[in-house]
Amino acid sequence: MRQTNLRQTVDPSASSSSTETNPPTRRKDRFPLRLSEKTIGYLFVLPTILLIAAIAIWPVVRSFWLSLYDIRLNDPAKTAIHRTYGLDMEVYAGKYPLLLRALDREIKQADAPTKTSLAQAKDRLESLHDELMKDEDFAERWEEVNRLLDAFQPVPPNLKTVDLDRDEAERVKATLRDVEKTLAQIDPAKLQRPNDVTGLLSGISGALIEPNFVGFAHYTRFLHEPRLWMALWNTTVFTVVSVSLELVLGLGIALLINRSFKGRGLVRAAVLIPWAIPTVISALMWKFLYDGQNGIVAKLFAEIGIIDNMATLLTTKWGAMFAVIFADVWKTTPFMALLLLAGLQTIPQSLYEAAEVDGASRIQQFFRITLPLLKPTILVALLFRTLDAFRVFDLIYVLTGGGPANSTETISIYAYKTMFAQLNFGAGSALSVIVFLCVALISIFYIKLLGANVLGEEKAR
Repeated sequence: MRQTNLRQTVDPSASSSSTETNPPTRRKDRFPLRLSEKTIGYLFVLPTILLIAAIAIWPVVRSFWLSLYDIRLNDPAKTAIHRTYGLDMEVYAGKYPLLLRALDREIKQADAPTKTSLAQAKDRLESLHDELMKDEDFAERWEEVNRLLDAFQPVPPNLKTVDLDRDEAERVKATLRDVEKTLAQIDPAKLQRPNDVTGLLSGISGALIEPNFVGFAHYTRFLHEPRLWMALWNTTVFTVVSVSLELVLGLGIALLINRSFKGRGLVRAAVLIPWAIPTVISALMWKFLYDGQNGIVAKLFAEIGIIDNMATLLTTKWGAMFAVIFADVWKTTPFMALLLLAGLQTIPQSLYEAAEVDGASRIQQFFRITLPLLKPTILVALLFRTLDAFRVFDLIYVLTGGGPANSTETISIYAYKTMFAQLNFGAGSALSVIVFLCVALISIFYIKLLGANVLGEEKAR
């Protein structure tokens, strides 16, 4: 049988078609993740957003959280946020034995009726203590805290407070209230040391901790409080009047020092001196100048008839408001002038030369060239100064302290007094949030004006 070698002939067209249908495997891309320019832009902005959130937003959120609680540093039961009922073991363990010894001492020396009342009060307290000791956690902490107090050692935070359920707390409160009524019916003259008994009982009552969540109670109270609205009115009057005067005077100074004249550099440096002085130093200086006996400015205003007598500036409502506005205008007008001067430097000189050729007067040049082109700068300057004036604190606090009779008390001073003078951190935090909301509304208003102005200019172009 003849063997035939079968040869497979390769068709060139078939080879090319197979190559097209099965292309060679490409090398893997070294950078498989491709980000759009928009995403990359967001990634670059992300650190700034996080920084703003940490510095600006977090304190506001924290203040709002604190405003939902009744936190008072002058009340031992409200020095922190409490969501449940509890008992301050350090106070209770320190005062309960002393109260029992004080009652025993009074019982030995009292007459029969008084002795009966004191014995009833003691029995109620001992029954309450025995009921609390049935709780193993309470008993363990009682022993440990007593041991630490006997050794004159501090009580650690994990042992300081023991939690109580609502029913236990109500029983403790009711028992202490009944004991207080029993002791109140006793004539203090029949006791040897009545203040010891009542003082120790009051201390034990203060050891009972109640939840201090109040929700929006602080905001509701402030919205119905005339003092808050008075503070907002004082703040608004101060802001509107001072910023308006600073804008007019600052624009005049900016137009003056924008001109070329001999000694212009010296004048520009001298104008900035009031703004460079620290606010507290400036306020103390004006306080001496407004003094009702030796103040030079008070004497001058009295001589020219602006005020009736020298003491009017710091002792009357409108005199004090005039005094703080005058001091603020003196100090902050240079800042406004500096911002407006920067805006004037950007206006091309050729526009004024063309206006002069067309026969425009200086007044027409100001209203047709200077003011329209200076509008964005004016809005920015007003934004900065309005926010700064609305948050004013140090100038008024040093100069008048918010007086007389709260006539110059601003919202910032009211918040400071509530939080640090009265140690009411819950209400003070609520006032801080109100200040933030007012500042945010002012910022939104100016930003919308500024944005509308810029968009209007782009459309005109």
